[in-house]
Amino acid sequence: MAGKTISEKILSFKSGVDARAGDAVVCTVDYALGTDGSTPMAIDYFNAMGGKKIFDPKRIVFALDHYAPAPSRATALLHTRMREFAATHGIPLWDVGEGIGHQLIVESGRATPGSLVMGADSHAVTYGALNSFATGIGSSDLAAIMISGRIWLRVPETIKVTLTGKLSAHVYPKDIALALAKELGADGANYQALEFCGPALVTLDLEDRLVLSNLTVEMGAKNGIFPSDAMTLEYLKGRTSGAFTQVDADSDVQYVREITIALDTLEPQVALPHHVDHVVPIGETPRTEVQMVYLGTCTGGRVRDFHQALEVIKAGGGIAPGVQLIVTPASRTVLETLSRDGTLSEFIALGAVIVTPGCGSCCGTCGAIPGDGVNVISTANRNFKGRMGNSSASIYLASPASCGAAAVRGSIVDPREISS
Repeated sequence: MAGKTISEKILSFKSGVDARAGDAVVCTVDYALGTDGSTPMAIDYFNAMGGKKIFDPKRIVFALDHYAPAPSRATALLHTRMREFAATHGIPLWDVGEGIGHQLIVESGRATPGSLVMGADSHAVTYGALNSFATGIGSSDLAAIMISGRIWLRVPETIKVTLTGKLSAHVYPKDIALALAKELGADGANYQALEFCGPALVTLDLEDRLVLSNLTVEMGAKNGIFPSDAMTLEYLKGRTSGAFTQVDADSDVQYVREITIALDTLEPQVALPHHVDHVVPIGETPRTEVQMVYLGTCTGGRVRDFHQALEVIKAGGGIAPGVQLIVTPASRTVLETLSRDGTLSEFIALGAVIVTPGCGSCCGTCGAIPGDGVNVISTANRNFKGRMGNSSASIYLASPASCGAAAVRGSIVDPREISS
């Protein structure tokens, strides 16, 4: 019998059975995240299921991140309900201003090699960068986990994604992810795992890998997972004291499909409205004026993302007239780092709008909402019609550097034209 993929191995261990692609298994969950977009309904399900106590409060965590700060009285009441439920059951809670739950799961060391981490939000796939099987779930699944500590899953088939070469100057992990989305299409990996490997992994640090895992759900994937290596272990130093087991695929695995991406051939990419897989090299984009540049989200809201954007903006001499630049750090830790190293002050001096750490404008629930007919270029993961709260706005997705270049020129442009 053929060897096992990383996902098959983790789900075998967590279920206690010899799990193979296509099998349905019941697994023990290591951690589960609920957000203010999913937890209120999960509490309803918890009560409807007869829940009385949490199986292990330390293995559940809530984040108030989608509506941060609360934009309405109704939302404030939902936040209060979550706080009260968490206090009653001893569940840790990241309150408004702490940041995006996905970023906090990673920062806090809850996602580790070989672990099974669920998140009641589709971008929970992000944690796969740490060699964890991580995927998004619904509110009823979260309620069941809160009661039992378990979940049933179908073991996914796996697509092998081999990365070779090295990225050229001003080409970034977001460009890899967008190129992969174009290759696979928005549903090309439905309920399949994307397993990243290849000689180029040594050139990608943990934050680079987070971008790739995060975007896999936009291709329909159940999860996007990396092997554990020195980069993984270095990132986890000081973040976790628990034991974990690194998981690698067997050498004789039979994948459902294999894709190779040569990083040294990539150019900056941009996803055109209103589909994540509508991707073209940025040089082939028709001249498009932009009125809003959005830096943030669980895809592009980390320290290096802001540094990359600022580098291009400074090289280009500042922000073009008529462009609104929105800066939303993914966590309070990111915000504090940007404050200490002077980045935040530079953005403020440029006229940027600084928004509370969290999801911000990404899903249109709070933060800066674009006006009618506005073109937005964003470091986010989705550009669906109406995604940012206004169905008449158009959203383009690109790397932080490409977003910085658009801020300088007031139109979509190759960042290499500005930072050479």
